[in-house]
Amino acid sequence: MDIHPIRTKADYAASLAAVSLLVDADPAPGTPEGDALDILTILIERYEAEHFPLAAPSPVEAIKFRMEQAGLSVPDMQPYIGNSNRVYEVLAGKRALSLAMIRRLHEGLHIPAEILIGTA
Repeated sequence: MDIHPIRTKADYAASLAAVSLLVDADPAPGTPEGDALDILTILIERYEAEHFPLAAPSPVEAIKFRMEQAGLSVPDMQPYIGNSNRVYEVLAGKRALSLAMIRRLHEGLHIPAEILIGTA
């Protein structure tokens, strides 16, 4: 298998097709096929990071995502944000997060602080 940097859309498409075949074959780690899969995966990830960057979520989107992930409701958020009115205001974007809220959300729900601050 000829492995080279992914520079074009055609290279990207060919690499995706090669990875698909390798994944279906399920090669053992340390074999030539397993090494090819590892290398192609790294190259694809690098190409995608450069050509299809993902924007960081807003603090409210991150909180809603974590709530959905963990099956949390508004009452469950009160220890992190405050009374239910305050939770609704934050989730509606009508109230900014305070530093104390950011700390509690980060420590309790493991939401990255840089996302909650809005610097990511």
